[in-house]
Amino acid sequence: MAMWQGAMDNRGFQQGSFNSFQSSSSDEDLMDIPGTAMDFSMRDDVPPLDGEIEEDKSYNGGGIGSSNRMMDFLEEPIPGVGTYDDFNTIDWVREKSRDRDRHREITNKSKESTWALIHSVSDAFSGWLLMLLIGLLSGSLAGLIDISAHWMTDLKEGICTGGIWFNHEHCCWNSQHVTFEDRDKCPEWNSWSQLIISTNEGAFAYIVNYFMYVLWALLFAFLAVSLVKVFAPYACGSGIPEIKTILSGFIIRGYLGKWTLIIKTITLVLAVSSGLSLGKEGPLVHVACCCGNILCHCFNKYRKNEAKRREVLSAAAAAGVSVAFGAPIGGVLFSLEEVSYYFPLKTLWRSFFAALVAAFTLRSINPFGNSRLVLFYVEFHTPWHLFELVPFILLGIFGGLWGALFIRTNIAWCRKRKTTQLGKYPVIEVLVITAITAILAFPNEYTRMSTSELISELFNDCGLLDSSKLCDYENRFNTSKAGELPDRPAGVGVYSAMWQLALTLILKIVITIFTFGMKIPSGLFIPSMAVGAIAGRLLGVGMEQLAYYHHDWAIFNSWCSQGADCITPGLYAMVGAAACLGGVTRMTVSLVVIMFELTGGLEYIVPLMAAAMTSKWVADALGREGIYDAHIRLNGYPFLEAKEEFAHKTLAMDVMKPRRNDPLLTVLTQDSMTVEDVETIISETTYSGFPVVVSRESQRLVGFVLRRDLIISIENARKKQDGVVSTSVIYFTEHSPPMPPYTPPTLKLRNILDLSPFTVTDLTPMEIVVDIFRKLGLRQCLVTHNGRLLGIITKKDVLKHIAQMANQDPDSILFN
Repeated sequence: MAMWQGAMDNRGFQQGSFNSFQSSSSDEDLMDIPGTAMDFSMRDDVPPLDGEIEEDKSYNGGGIGSSNRMMDFLEEPIPGVGTYDDFNTIDWVREKSRDRDRHREITNKSKESTWALIHSVSDAFSGWLLMLLIGLLSGSLAGLIDISAHWMTDLKEGICTGGIWFNHEHCCWNSQHVTFEDRDKCPEWNSWSQLIISTNEGAFAYIVNYFMYVLWALLFAFLAVSLVKVFAPYACGSGIPEIKTILSGFIIRGYLGKWTLIIKTITLVLAVSSGLSLGKEGPLVHVACCCGNILCHCFNKYRKNEAKRREVLSAAAAAGVSVAFGAPIGGVLFSLEEVSYYFPLKTLWRSFFAALVAAFTLRSINPFGNSRLVLFYVEFHTPWHLFELVPFILLGIFGGLWGALFIRTNIAWCRKRKTTQLGKYPVIEVLVITAITAILAFPNEYTRMSTSELISELFNDCGLLDSSKLCDYENRFNTSKAGELPDRPAGVGVYSAMWQLALTLILKIVITIFTFGMKIPSGLFIPSMAVGAIAGRLLGVGMEQLAYYHHDWAIFNSWCSQGADCITPGLYAMVGAAACLGGVTRMTVSLVVIMFELTGGLEYIVPLMAAAMTSKWVADALGREGIYDAHIRLNGYPFLEAKEEFAHKTLAMDVMKPRRNDPLLTVLTQDSMTVEDVETIISETTYSGFPVVVSRESQRLVGFVLRRDLIISIENARKKQDGVVSTSVIYFTEHSPPMPPYTPPTLKLRNILDLSPFTVTDLTPMEIVVDIFRKLGLRQCLVTHNGRLLGIITKKDVLKHIAQMANQDPDSILFN
């Protein structure tokens, strides 16, 4: 039995019917989209079959070193041959070989005419043009999302009578009746109680505002989950786990399509505006990758080659992080460190260019009106001291503990959602979580404000002109220089803010566990940063007061004198944010660079590095997987982690199929099977490919043929070649022998045969086999003994074996 396990159930195949080749498996079961039926007729991330894919004449079915292609019954390429089924892995070797052959052909033709030379130059330049378009579109959409989310977030609290399109801040900017002390209050901005009952004072006004806040939050959340459920089920979640899987070579049609892009953009604004504990930064990576995938269709080089398209998607992911954090360099490193599977040097430069264009576009839009790319950009001026590495490391430990706790509890909740009735009611789940969040958030000003504004408040380095409660210190000094404020005793406002922040921390920790993974767009970067920033600010204020009242202690007296500016609580908030984000995602280098680009200060890299590394070590000690890898494993995606080492002493014969007591391997012979025999095997099995041997007796390997290519070729032959019937013999050989008269014409399919499939011997250590699958991106590998075919190892078999060796459930791997 043990053939290459296809991800889709193809039992519906009938003779002469290509339509019956379509899967009968439920897409909603595969992707866990409860209560929805996904219409893949809208999918546009993979080119359609008809007339789109051309098989290069110098390429012989995907093998290496195959150059002599034999002509079959058709001179033109067979439409659809060489494409892939949904929920299957691409053949990286075949795709790269195709691209090399295409490039070689263009280079040779460029010497023949001026027009061919121009075509060669345009082909070389097309990659940079595509990066430019991705950057422009990603930056424009990010600006639109930022402006819309800011306006709709403020809509929950009131409306600007001077212009309904103004948010609270912009409304009061244009006011002529605003004072500096009350710059957030202006007659043009009216709360809902002022509009409804003409007053903003008293208990009834508070209840009206409370009710409208909850009502708007529920409305936004309901619209978001309804749009996702009805129009684009793939628009839910963060998108980064699926992006990682797609970049590793997996096919999820529709995940990066135009409907996903449109619905994700709209519902991301609605989800962020609802006040749920989620962010837009992760989903912006998904949005940027959708832009990259759609724009690939304008260029044949990328539209017809899955491996080349994944290079573009790696660059698009960098552009997404660039506009999410205003960090182009951090975006490139994020793509390299976190999501990309294949990242050649040219992709590095193109990713940098795409991230640069995206950041420039967003800067030109200026969505926040402060010439910054993010709301929480901050600059610190006070240097840190060596002793402060101790609290920074403590924040790293907290971040690691929070990361490990969050991953375990969130995965447990998501697994419960998948395996119980809860998953069948996504709308009710979203509304309940939104109602709980809004009801608990409104009384506390730090939970009522948007999470980005909260982080901006926590990062802020207090000055003389700040009116925030976090800056309500007792001013016991004489100075006119706002940049040289000494440490001061905390006032009533600071102590009140500390209690409110402590409650905010508890709410954020608990509610984020249940929010991430719901059927709406939901990012994890901002909630994780908020948890760390709150913890860091609390610790920073504590250290500041300790240094003020006990500056004569041994730990302070060498560097902190009375009246000096020793501690910067905002810096602690930033370090805590980095620590918690690192604990959840296990990012290191890219995280430090992103945070550095947020602050613009080189001198704070060491505290960020210390916190990021500590959080990763602590989190890894409690669980090896980051949140995205954990969700990949939860969904059963065939992602082979390149960072993990396989150290077990097993052999290929221990993993290959068939096993000792299993039925024999299903194979095709090169010159003795009829069309009916092959169609019977296809209809009775679900395998995605078949080894071709000389004969069943010899079992000498000839090559490997894909199920999809077989079906399409036979279907095409029945339509276009006269006389092909069920008794026609199929030949995979270069020459067919003379046939007796009055026999049906033969069918030659050597052109779809991979003549050089990757093989290993039965005694090859699995350590080497796993390394081959990782480095070459293989889908399957054949096992031989003295040249005779013994069995097959698929990517799914490798993943199951790794899971088994790690004492995990091997049946959690659903796809190949």
